[in-house]
Amino acid sequence: MKSDPGQIDRHLVSSQENFRDLESSPEGLSSQEAAKRLAQYGLNELREKARRTPFMMFLDQFRDFMILVLMAAAVVAGLTGEPTDSIAIAVIVVLNAVIGFVQEFRAEKAMAALKNMAAPSATVLRDAMTETLPASSLVPGDVVLLEAGKIVPADLRITEAVRLKIEEAALTGESVPADKQSEALEDPGLPLGDRTNMAYKGTFVTYGRATGLVVATGMDTEIGRIARMLQDEEEVKTPLQKRLAQFGKKLALAVLVLCAIFFAAGMARGEPLMLMLLTAISLAVAAIPEALPAVVTIALALGARKMVKQNALIRKLPAVETLGSVTYICTDKTGTLTVNRMAVEEIYADGRIIHGGEAEDPASGMDHGGILLAAMALSNDASSDKDGNVIGDPTEAALFSFARDHGYRKDVLERSFPRVAEIPFDSDRKCMTTIHRREDGTHVSFTKGALEVLGERSVRIITAQGPERFDRDRILTLGERMAGGGLRTLGIGMRLWSSLPDDLTSESVERELTMLGIVGLMDPPREEAAEAVELCKSAGIRPVMITGDHQATAVAVAQRLGIINDEPGEVMTGADLENLPLEEFETRVENIRVYARVAPEQKLKIIRALQDRGQYVAMTGDGVNDAPALRRADIGVAMGVTGTDVSKEAAHMILLDDNFATIVKAVKEGRRIFDNIRKFIKYTMTSNSGELWTLFLAPLLGLPIPLLPIHILWINIVTDGLPGLALAAEPAEKDVMKKPPRHPQESIFAHGLGIHIIWVGLLMGVVSIGSQVWGIRTGTDNWQTIVFTVLCLSQMGHVLAIRSESESLFSQGLFSNQPLIGAFALTFALQMATVYVPVLQPVFHTAPLTLHELLVTLGLSSVVFLAVEMEKIVRRRKRRIRA
Repeated sequence: MKSDPGQIDRHLVSSQENFRDLESSPEGLSSQEAAKRLAQYGLNELREKARRTPFMMFLDQFRDFMILVLMAAAVVAGLTGEPTDSIAIAVIVVLNAVIGFVQEFRAEKAMAALKNMAAPSATVLRDAMTETLPASSLVPGDVVLLEAGKIVPADLRITEAVRLKIEEAALTGESVPADKQSEALEDPGLPLGDRTNMAYKGTFVTYGRATGLVVATGMDTEIGRIARMLQDEEEVKTPLQKRLAQFGKKLALAVLVLCAIFFAAGMARGEPLMLMLLTAISLAVAAIPEALPAVVTIALALGARKMVKQNALIRKLPAVETLGSVTYICTDKTGTLTVNRMAVEEIYADGRIIHGGEAEDPASGMDHGGILLAAMALSNDASSDKDGNVIGDPTEAALFSFARDHGYRKDVLERSFPRVAEIPFDSDRKCMTTIHRREDGTHVSFTKGALEVLGERSVRIITAQGPERFDRDRILTLGERMAGGGLRTLGIGMRLWSSLPDDLTSESVERELTMLGIVGLMDPPREEAAEAVELCKSAGIRPVMITGDHQATAVAVAQRLGIINDEPGEVMTGADLENLPLEEFETRVENIRVYARVAPEQKLKIIRALQDRGQYVAMTGDGVNDAPALRRADIGVAMGVTGTDVSKEAAHMILLDDNFATIVKAVKEGRRIFDNIRKFIKYTMTSNSGELWTLFLAPLLGLPIPLLPIHILWINIVTDGLPGLALAAEPAEKDVMKKPPRHPQESIFAHGLGIHIIWVGLLMGVVSIGSQVWGIRTGTDNWQTIVFTVLCLSQMGHVLAIRSESESLFSQGLFSNQPLIGAFALTFALQMATVYVPVLQPVFHTAPLTLHELLVTLGLSSVVFLAVEMEKIVRRRKRRIRA
């Protein structure tokens, strides 16, 4: 071949030059030449990057900083003669890794690979013969035959087209199939949607037939280019991953400092080296919330399972939480906010405009409206199957459905007005005509097409008063107003004939028409989308429409959904975006609500600009053109029914019902999950803080060490673990969707969490030390058991009190979180077992408490619960004052 297939703009070159350049001919390649080119260019498939093996996926679970610290602590514990600690930590680490691996592996298997969107077979000319071959065997220079219902198997330069229409919504965002032709184009800057002589791999032929020359295969196609962008585009971490990483590093540094201070102080007092080393390790175990990674994974997994029941499938587990932090939702229009089906929105007939859903019968009250509806039904190639589903071109299907819904059925009308001739539509004339015989032997022709074309060919117009002189300027102005509202306008005219015309040409038949009216069509918004947009706004989330469709259509849909108001500066086209310097664009990006006629690269530019401004961005979409942005977004949301395989592979979450409103449920679930993770951190870190204060205060006050390493281990695994895990099931708080999104840079200790950990932990330590002092002064030998039990049960009271940030436990309902009540009861029973079961007493170095000692222990243990409930009362009063 004279040049590489991907090196020139094929749409600018004539068919003959393309054949010559690719060393092919209209008869196709020979089998020998095709085999040679297949070896040169490879299979016509989308290649994938190498994927991680299951073993590497499992090892990746151990890369978290906190996991590494815990593993180091387990090794040190084992080397210092405390295998119990070492084994316990190792079990928790491995359990967390197994949970994370299982979830990630199942998600990978569910969306295994970037699936082949191409047709499984293609009709090709080889050796001047027509053959049906696997689409993967196509090579540049092959000649492919297309017809309605076929998927385009490679990027083609159309060499011959007969009434060809191709559905390119997945690639360009256009709702209406594009008309195609074979002549060379002149503008080198045409976007994909305007390259009318090209057919792209993965798109769908809806009408007509064509012959095309393969100019690109595999990764060199437009879909392949997007797939390569998808592979190259790096993923960003979720807010949860970032917060936990920061949390783990800060906590580990603090632990090292505390252990070093404690160890040095003990050595200075002359304590034995091994005792101080074991105690320092116990401090490390007490300070690090071992169950945190497991709780986070379990909380996300439970959320993911719940969201599947709400028609949201999570591909990547941490994405469950990300929606709770999202500040912008960038959504495609076609098929996401709209139904991806054309419908009649307005008609102009008898001198007035009637909206599609305004009356039961648009013809009622109009003398000639019935003629317009009859023309919509008869001059139409759409049909319905036995189930009532309409089959055919989307525009004709919309006209067919509208007429049928208002009592004008095509099959019934054709009995009285059979079609006897037609002049097919072509993109040069921009209209079509059908001729029908009337019952009296005369004939009528109906012509429909572009309004400006019918405006040139009409001489009269039907009104309520009868036929009147046609006012072309007035009708075109009316059409422009309808088009400005985002409608695609069609004119419909008629002409009466005494007999069937002898000259069935456009020049003879399509003139001296009487216009019946104008039809305005649109891909209408989904019914539930407007409510979903409003709910997003109430939750502090800004919806943004990004589409490849025309500006007028995009604005009309956005206004109907409430995405934009009538204020200027909220709409930007792809051309404006292309010419705007990045610095200036970033200053404006947060105020723009609609982007029209954009390319995939520009979607990435928008996402990145918002992220550079500190925003967290969700991107919804269903087309191939959405995939790179879905991947780059903080969370990508694909459509499960109409979505392409490429978009599903790129997404973090898939909407199984293609319902934009499902995102709102996901936002609520994400916020609930993150709130529950914060509650676990509050619970476990306060508990660990209480243990630290207890261990630190006792030596400072001249008291013996109050807790043994086995006590600390028990509290961390059982007392911290079971109730902490049960917090993942806590229902959402009542005002969860009335709060603005969390600030992307917000610390995990924000909103008083850090202060709570310190003061409640200190209170827990003071109460524990107080119980120790009481036990020693009363002369009981059980003082260490009392301290152990008071600290354990204080944490139980704390977990009940922190179920809500401000609402009292008694107004919430004690049994509204049954897993937590079950964990509370089990933990209490286990703690009592360590005290009263003889076989466990030597293991835990405990002794049975008397009834008096037990009552004092229970009374002291309730102090923390009462104090946190008082804190919530103060918080509620402050909120009422602010309100």
